[in-house]
Amino acid sequence: MAAEVDGPLKRVLVPLLLPEKCYDQIFVQWDLLHVPCLKILLSKGLGLGIVAGSLLVKLPQVFKILGAKSAEGLSLQSVMLELVALTGTMVYSITNNFPFSSWGEALFLMLQTITIAFLVLHYRGQTVKGVAFLVCYALVLLVLLSPLTPQAVVTLLQASNMPSVVVGRLLQAATNYRNGHTGQLSAITVFLLFGGSLARIFTSIQETGDPLMAGTFVVSSLCNGLIAAQVLFYWNAKAPHKKKKQ
Repeated sequence: MAAEVDGPLKRVLVPLLLPEKCYDQIFVQWDLLHVPCLKILLSKGLGLGIVAGSLLVKLPQVFKILGAKSAEGLSLQSVMLELVALTGTMVYSITNNFPFSSWGEALFLMLQTITIAFLVLHYRGQTVKGVAFLVCYALVLLVLLSPLTPQAVVTLLQASNMPSVVVGRLLQAATNYRNGHTGQLSAITVFLLFGGSLARIFTSIQETGDPLMAGTFVVSSLCNGLIAAQVLFYWNAKAPHKKKKQ
């Protein structure tokens, strides 16, 4: 009976959440306090949870823009810089063969961020420019993922993530401060991004051992924390209604 249960359980956990040696350590030898294997299990579980959550993390922002038919309060420059950072993380991780659980959310967040960028342009009356942007971005991404792009360029792109994240978040923070409210910025999205970036510090250290990746998430957490603090500070502040022209 134990063997019958062990088979399906092992197929689920190995290698998705645990290497085989850790499965044996925990579930065969019943060493439930084996710290190195527990760290792997926690990191993999958190990583896959973040990837799964990223499928929905920016949808509240998308729906809020669509519902209001406005992107007021969102900084286009901030959105673009966030897109640069996400693209850098994704391309760098793919070229270095990092586990999908350590970077997969960058793919889904990138798709949602592109959508937000297009909507911002669309509701500013620049739909054609938005379509051109989508086409150009797709072409740039293909080039970055192709053998034409040297590894040094990919590493430089990842290194540029820190200033991109900082400048992008400061632009959004400045927009919030100048407006005296957060406009159509989604609180749900902001807090999910803050929590996800905090968890990624641990998973990037555990799964990749790459200081560049870990450092990026430390900076991202600090910047996301600033925006989260502004959301709380301006919680009851409302955007003034624009008077219709006579």
